[in-house]
Amino acid sequence: MIFDSHAHYDDEAFENDYNRLLEEMPQKGIGHVCDVGASMESSQRALLLAQTYPYVYAAVGIHPEHADTLENGSHSLEELRAMASHEKVVAIGEIGLDYHYEDNPSPEVQQKWFRQQIRLAKEVKLPIIIHSRDAAADTFAIMKEENAKEAGGVLHCYSYSAEMARQFLAFDFYFGFGGVVTFKNAKKAKQAVEAVPLDHILLETDCPYMAPEPHRGERNSSLFLPHIARAIGEIKGISTEEVIRVTEENAFRMFGIETP
Repeated sequence: MIFDSHAHYDDEAFENDYNRLLEEMPQKGIGHVCDVGASMESSQRALLLAQTYPYVYAAVGIHPEHADTLENGSHSLEELRAMASHEKVVAIGEIGLDYHYEDNPSPEVQQKWFRQQIRLAKEVKLPIIIHSRDAAADTFAIMKEENAKEAGGVLHCYSYSAEMARQFLAFDFYFGFGGVVTFKNAKKAKQAVEAVPLDHILLETDCPYMAPEPHRGERNSSLFLPHIARAIGEIKGISTEEVIRVTEENAFRMFGIETP
């Protein structure tokens, strides 16, 4: 079955129907979902969902756009450490760097708390989920300096070049691919899928964002993942079923979840 390695059902876009959506997932071919926190509050909501549904897991972490909540003391790593001890928490994330928006915290603040959360992940022995936008060189440098390979993890919503992907493979990380690979003009994303071995690829939605074709512009959900699996299969020259099987195994392995 399909494993959605990165979703945000804690988002307000799902506040009216997340129960219905999540309850019908197993009947629609979605075997497991990792709901990923971006702030302390969303991490708490992700954990609540994971406690409610046996096939939902949680990741807890502070997204770079919220790094100032750690810097100014509104929240602390101790809160994340406490949540990370729960058996349904399978990763620290999403964490990383985002230089795209000018109103995000400064690069220095983002880098500080990216490093701190990598260290936390190694301490609690969980993989990391990395968000990296317009920050490839600094992301790579920090992963190297902090020995992120020890934690393991995934470069979520991978958006850089195939050449950069080959460099990131040195960390033995996984690569999350979502709706973008179905877009006709997504040449760079398709080249990255070609460059990354199938045993290092995870399926993800990043829902409610980034819906694939033919649902582009709609609210995304795990139910659209077959379109992404099909696109990856076409790029790799293999069946959709093979993509689903291998990426599910990859997710179980990366998150340290015992295969059902």
